[in-house]
Amino acid sequence: MEWRLRQRLRQADARARLGWAGAEEAEDGIQKEEKEEKAAAGPCMGEEALSKAPEEGRLDFHPLLSRWALWFFKNDRSRAWQSNLHRVTKFNTVEDFWAIYNNIQLASKLSSGCDYALFKDGIKPMWEDSRNKRGGRWLVSLTRQRRHPELDHLWLETLLCLIGESFGEHSREVCGAVINIRAKGDKIAVWTREAENQEGVLHIGRVYKERLGLSTKTIIGYQAHADTATKSNSLVKNKFVV
Repeated sequence: MEWRLRQRLRQADARARLGWAGAEEAEDGIQKEEKEEKAAAGPCMGEEALSKAPEEGRLDFHPLLSRWALWFFKNDRSRAWQSNLHRVTKFNTVEDFWAIYNNIQLASKLSSGCDYALFKDGIKPMWEDSRNKRGGRWLVSLTRQRRHPELDHLWLETLLCLIGESFGEHSREVCGAVINIRAKGDKIAVWTREAENQEGVLHIGRVYKERLGLSTKTIIGYQAHADTATKSNSLVKNKFVV
């Protein structure tokens, strides 16, 4: 099943670049306040990012196994953390994914302090969410020198791993992924549901590392959210490594 999804992803990307695919700016019945929040995120997202693509050819769109939500965070210290987090849109087809991805700014172009997050519909990209609080994250850290061209490639591959259900039966353990753009260095993380599920966590980590094309000498670590929430990142001990 997973290889078929990845093939569809690649095929749909070509179609989207030819202008045959489209993305709905918002789902039917979207609340007015959500539209206003999306507009408020404009400076980092790019103007009219999701209104450019046509809505043709939807009859032969390819459904994903899960429905996903794209989130955007822009740090504004004058506001509460959750007020800086905005849900941009939802999608559940291959073509809609590419239409969205091709019409938002690349992660490497975002301002410092901004995040993208892609999570399964219904799960918010925060530790406090009931489906995240017992889990953790596989973390890939990048220096500023590696932002070009590695960052965008690694983030796209992360997204494809998620929506392509690349982790087999353990894909159900995946909650989402986050990319943090920071002045000192960027981070990409895949979040999972249960930090104590050693078999599932290690399988996801091994597959993820392989899909990113990281060398065997490169070590990535898994951190439990409970540990990260109580300590600074530099002091968090890895629960697992691959």
